Amino acid sequence: MNEPKIRTMEEFAAISGISRPTVSKYFNDPGSVRKSTRVRIEQALEQHNYRPNIYAINQNRKLTKSIGLVVPFLVDPFFAEIARNIENLIIATGYRPILLNSQGRPEQEVENLDNLRSFRPAGVLIAPLGRQSDKSALAAFCEEVPTVLFDSNISGLGHGFVGADNLQYARDIVEYLCRSGEPPCFFEMQTPANPNANKRRQSYLQTMEHLGYQPHVISVEGEGWAFEEIGYRQGLAALEKRRFETNTILCSNDRLAIGFLAACFEKGYRVGGGPQNALRVAGMDDHPFARFTCPPLTTVAQNYSAISSSAVESLLTLLNSGDSEVPPRRELLFEGRLVKRTSA
Repeated sequence: MNEPKIRTMEEFAAISGISRPTVSKYFNDPGSVRKSTRVRIEQALEQHNYRPNIYAINQNRKLTKSIGLVVPFLVDPFFAEIARNIENLIIATGYRPILLNSQGRPEQEVENLDNLRSFRPAGVLIAPLGRQSDKSALAAFCEEVPTVLFDSNISGLGHGFVGADNLQYARDIVEYLCRSGEPPCFFEMQTPANPNANKRRQSYLQTMEHLGYQPHVISVEGEGWAFEEIGYRQGLAALEKRRFETNTILCSNDRLAIGFLAACFEKGYRVGGGPQNALRVAGMDDHPFARFTCPPLTTVAQNYSAISSSAVESLLTLLNSGDSEVPPRRELLFEGRLVKRTSA
């Protein structure tokens, strides 16, 4: 018959016959107990297959009532909006937010992690740069500090991930564009700053093929976070070279689409549905400015509220787990909502 699973340090101390203060002292610093005691504890750990909640141990080390919040590029209104939501939720729980901006640079992201160590936060929510992140530095940080990732996932790192279902986003808007007019071309950067763009391209290709249409991907030069500038400059070049096979263009994100709309205006192309217009243009994310473009941008809206609240809730669940085992890593994806506007 299997032994019951040990979930707390008190249960481990009782079954191993070692005092709770001694066990706690060992987990804080194995070298602080006598060698014979250390051997007994390690034998008991092996026998009973107990692994303590290191995060809970760290919580007992006079940590602050602060929660770190790291975003890749705060100038981006998308991250400004989601950071605002998360900050308000953190404050409502009685913690204090510490907001840091990685400025789109991996070295700044690592510096932010080092700075957070000095603040001794109770936990951290981070939207990592993704492929540009120093994964070893991020992994080391996640081992030390309770951490939940949002927006950009790095498999296996942190206690969990909360973000958008990018495959669903692209699938739904491609299906809509195909139903309502010519099938879309996909306009993207060759080296996108945010890795979510790759999932959106993958979904575009799969959906187009599923619907029986030939996909057309227009990948343009550009890197970093100046999406509007890239959409405008490279959009002009693509229009001049007539690179688009259909009259419908789906941009990998709304910021790229905003720049592309400016390129269409400069070239004299009318954008919108109906025979009087030359092109239809759509994006993804429902950028805070998307409804104020000319014409207003058709897009897929991210669920800012659900992503923000679930990220905070996941971290609080970890912080409140006490001496019990760390909950298993979970990935929560939220579907987007199609927003039909005049541009398509």
